[in-house]
Amino acid sequence: MSEFTETPPWLEGPDEVKVTRRNNWLRAGVLGANDGIVSIAALVVGVAAATPERPAILTAGLAGLAAGALSMAVGEYVSVSSQRDAERAQLDRERKWHDDRPEWELEQLAQLHMDTGMDKDTALKAAEQQTAHDPLGAHARAHLGIDPNELVSPWQAAFASLVAFTVGGAMPMLTIAYSPADWRVGVTFVTVLAALALTGLTSASLGHAGRVRAVLRNIVGGAAAMGITYGIGALVGTALH
Repeated sequence: MSEFTETPPWLEGPDEVKVTRRNNWLRAGVLGANDGIVSIAALVVGVAAATPERPAILTAGLAGLAAGALSMAVGEYVSVSSQRDAERAQLDRERKWHDDRPEWELEQLAQLHMDTGMDKDTALKAAEQQTAHDPLGAHARAHLGIDPNELVSPWQAAFASLVAFTVGGAMPMLTIAYSPADWRVGVTFVTVLAALALTGLTSASLGHAGRVRAVLRNIVGGAAAMGITYGIGALVGTALH
């Protein structure tokens, strides 16, 4: 029986790239962009409902943009660092067990293969070959669902969130600040909903998920957030005046 010496042609296309390899930055980037768009849009729409003064709107938008971007970055770094620490602790424990009881680990790996449908002889042979090649990696993938060579990166997640939030949040802030006073809220609503539809479509396309559902939930969530904060701003503005 011949063996593949190269990646088969049907596995070389961009659509076959492992989704798990980009889940870290994709999740952080999409979350950051959506949060930036919705948070800053809701903030500036609420301020615009309370006052028509452009400096006040810009000041609130800039302050919210800086605070939100830094908060997202720090939050992602702390969250992903905790996940990475937990994965490293599990790998250290597996490494120790391989040193202390290699026979038991081999039997457990074979049993994991049998649980997937392999017969006993095939499972044991596969476990022996994997253990000879990379015992920790084989057991970590089969037992823990962790690839030791692809641990999540806290810096990657933090940077993706920081940039995505900044870019996403800058759009509604600039839109509402530089639109005609009588049209600024309406223009911002339309622009924000279009941007949220785009981020929903992008995340669904990259993750090979349903596009309609992703777009609709982004639009509905964003519209609700802006509607609520606009109402609050209008009430507060009326009360202060």
